[in-house]
Amino acid sequence: MKTIILGASGLLGQALMREWTHDEVLGLSSFDVDIRDEGRLRERLEPARPDWIVLAAAYTDVDGCETHQERAFSVNRDGAENVARVAKSVGARMLFLSSDYVFDGKKTSPYEAGDTRNPQSIYGRSKAEAEVRLLDVLPNVCIVRTSWLFGPGGKCFPDTILKLAATRPALDVVDDQRGSPTYSVDLAGAIIELCRKGASGIVHATNSGDCSWFEFAHEILRLTGSKTEVRPVSSKQMARPAPRPAYSVLSPKSLNRWGITMPEWQDALQRYLQNRVS
Repeated sequence: MKTIILGASGLLGQALMREWTHDEVLGLSSFDVDIRDEGRLRERLEPARPDWIVLAAAYTDVDGCETHQERAFSVNRDGAENVARVAKSVGARMLFLSSDYVFDGKKTSPYEAGDTRNPQSIYGRSKAEAEVRLLDVLPNVCIVRTSWLFGPGGKCFPDTILKLAATRPALDVVDDQRGSPTYSVDLAGAIIELCRKGASGIVHATNSGDCSWFEFAHEILRLTGSKTEVRPVSSKQMARPAPRPAYSVLSPKSLNRWGITMPEWQDALQRYLQNRVS
């Protein structure tokens, strides 16, 4: 199987490049090809004739999307549609990385793959509109929604918490947003399995279990032996430009249907921190 990973220099892209063995894999970063340029995409992808194209490239600055709306839609929606059109023309399957932000966060039980999209932020809208367009262009596309991604090779929550804890006696962290932390290594493994199994449709892939950002931070500090205090605060006290879903836990049922499970987030965090220290 031959796979092209778009966004290979990102946090998830790096994990995919490391974990994807026994297949032919080509990684392209945004410096290699801009997904907003369909002509350039065709020049790079058509000669390669891949079996799968994994689109991990995106404009992921959630707050930045509120200010730079044109960029958010041109990359996350229009760029994704460009990739889908090229995939269709070369006869390749496509896997697209989407987000828990396509939901409004008003549920109190895990979101199923078929639940109604109702994004509250520009980032969420750009991903939700991309999903709709991709399903129209490529009905057999595999859309993988994930959440709270962390891992080596890029900015992530555990690193931010540990850097702040190194210089502060106490940290304030929101306790009224709930989701599932997801380790890039585990997500990469799930994506590889989905491609090898020829998956299609919408799939939710996160580490199992859920927590608040406060609980996540508390576990990070506990596992690293930090003496820094972590204090719960409300989202209103830590106002951000883009609204966040209060509850965005994703149900694993759609992933389980493909015979795939992911470890608990606490286990994933422990492995990440062990590898980070060593």
